[in-house]
Amino acid sequence: MENTAIQNNIEEPEAYEIINGREIMMAAASMPHLDVQGNLYQVIKNYLEGKKCRVYSEAKVVFDEKNWLQPDILVICDRDKIKKNHIEGAPDFVAEILSPATQARDFNEKKSIYEKFGVPEYWIIDPTGKNVFIYLLKDDRYMNPVVHHLFNTDEWDALTRQERTMQTLTLKLSMYDDLEINLKKLFAR
Repeated sequence: MENTAIQNNIEEPEAYEIINGREIMMAAASMPHLDVQGNLYQVIKNYLEGKKCRVYSEAKVVFDEKNWLQPDILVICDRDKIKKNHIEGAPDFVAEILSPATQARDFNEKKSIYEKFGVPEYWIIDPTGKNVFIYLLKDDRYMNPVVHHLFNTDEWDALTRQERTMQTLTLKLSMYDDLEINLKKLFAR
């Protein structure tokens, strides 16, 4: 009986978002999701030490009365947007980490909201496929994403020498030329 109660509490959603006026419950993240989230947060947090911008993990962002999102990672440089319990307005960078339940929402509804409210850079990170989709805002629209992939040994060996030289093994936030994020470290478990 006690184990059932514990199991039920573990599986219950812990938070919610409001997307286009609909309340959406959020389930607890998987361990691979948390690994990627922690890795990205740590790299950005270390880089931003002593700088103006702040990084947050799972902070509530209020865009308007119909759109309250809770990105996995965000960077905010306008400290006036930081309120006691939330961020008010568009962050400078947002990252969402995919899970099977959120994939369609992250690529569609959330991307549209981030675009509409002017988030300059949006990353969608797939911990299973080891892909990072990077969307940059230009003329109020997200350009087609640049996709980065962490190749396993077999995939890397199958590439030609020319294909290997074209691969990027580190990522950069567009707002910082000197902040490099190694794909292997991002997906490390």
